[in-house]
Amino acid sequence: MSLFKRLRDLTMSNVNAIIDKAEDPIKMTEQYIRDMQQDLEDAEKAVAAQIAIEKRFKQLYEEQEALVKKRDEQAHTAAKAQNVDLARRALEEKKAAEAKMGEYKVNYEQNKASADNLRGKLEEMRRQLTEMKNKRDTLVARYNAAKAQTEINNAMSGFSSDSAAAGMKRMEEKMLHMEARAEASNEMANKGKSLDEEFRELDKKSAVDDELAALLKQYENK
Repeated sequence: MSLFKRLRDLTMSNVNAIIDKAEDPIKMTEQYIRDMQQDLEDAEKAVAAQIAIEKRFKQLYEEQEALVKKRDEQAHTAAKAQNVDLARRALEEKKAAEAKMGEYKVNYEQNKASADNLRGKLEEMRRQLTEMKNKRDTLVARYNAAKAQTEINNAMSGFSSDSAAAGMKRMEEKMLHMEARAEASNEMANKGKSLDEEFRELDKKSAVDDELAALLKQYENK
């Protein structure tokens, strides 16, 4: 798989299509982000390797450039000393160094262009990954909101004010029935009193009435 396949394929329409078809959009988005992260790490390694090649050719080019300068200076020094053979040898090595310098320069420029291109793609991948993470955060919020709304709707669908009112009415009727039974049992209990019990209650009532009358009489003239 190409190192930059994700970058080529990654568009927001593709992402939306994946989310629409996914049974669990959160899990699918997380997996997609993990895949992108892995591809980004692979791309970073590839870019690092390309940069290393670029720097190596730059170093070789600069070394030959320095050697050309050095041999040129040495040729001038030998010429001043009228040392023809030494001057010739210096110029020969200068020409050889110039050839290598030209070759290394071409390779350096080519690899630098490739490295710059990969740097640009790498930055684009990072931007896309950041955008995807931001989209993931928004998606999670929307997903949780929709889930909460669904749960509330499901709960409300099982809640009926009519059924609650009907249940309350049944409870009221049951309570009235229980109160009626209690009152009836009280009447039955009173009817079941003996004659002696009724006279004792009558005596108690008369005693209370007599005491009350005496108490009121004490304060009539005051």
